[in-house]
Amino acid sequence: MRNTTAIYLKESHYDLVSLWRTPGFFLPAILFPVVFYIFFGIVFNFSAAQGEYMLVSYACFGMMGPAFFNYATAVASDRAHGWLTLKRVSPMPLGAYVASKFYSSQVFALCIALLLFITGAVFADVEMYLWQWGTLLVVLLLGTLPFALIGLLMGLCLSDKAAPAVVNLIYLPMAFLSGLWVPIQFLPDAVRSIAFALPSYQYSQLAHAVIGTSQGQSIWLHIAYLVLFCAGMFGVIYWRYQKLSR
Repeated sequence: MRNTTAIYLKESHYDLVSLWRTPGFFLPAILFPVVFYIFFGIVFNFSAAQGEYMLVSYACFGMMGPAFFNYATAVASDRAHGWLTLKRVSPMPLGAYVASKFYSSQVFALCIALLLFITGAVFADVEMYLWQWGTLLVVLLLGTLPFALIGLLMGLCLSDKAAPAVVNLIYLPMAFLSGLWVPIQFLPDAVRSIAFALPSYQYSQLAHAVIGTSQGQSIWLHIAYLVLFCAGMFGVIYWRYQKLSR
């Protein structure tokens, strides 16, 4: 048990170090949502409520990114170069490889959230109770799991060259259609009907519920959707992995 835990910790440490040594990954991942928030949540901020709303929306948008990219691009690259095959035949539990990616994405997501929180509190006069800040952070972090699973599936299906482009083709439209760039109430009815089917919308509504700016659906509906979505993704990922192992 102790040896297994040590393996998980070391693998997570090495994965995080490798990402910190790749500024082309972590700088855009951290700065992109902050720049968006400064532009739309501060420069064009006409009310305190807008600053709070956009803070939550861009936190959701920003924290989805590391989960998507760290799995999709890294797993696709490891597959292409035989690294994933080597890990499969090594004594190391494959779960350590998968968990290390989630750990790294959580660290970057935490950095994004804290940077946005500080920016919103200092420059956009965002005020929340301490329990709201804490609850929001927990919801934002745990809610990235569905996007990590989507990224993992893409990494198992796509080539290393195609993965970054395909991730952007899914990540960016999903964010827009879910109301993460423009408040959902300002989008056309046709777009809003699409949003209800997206995990990013359910994720953002859970986060907005913490500060009372959700669309009013039951939080249990959002939770049930995300749980069922994750269960379905686990099934598809398991099928895909078994197919690759043959």
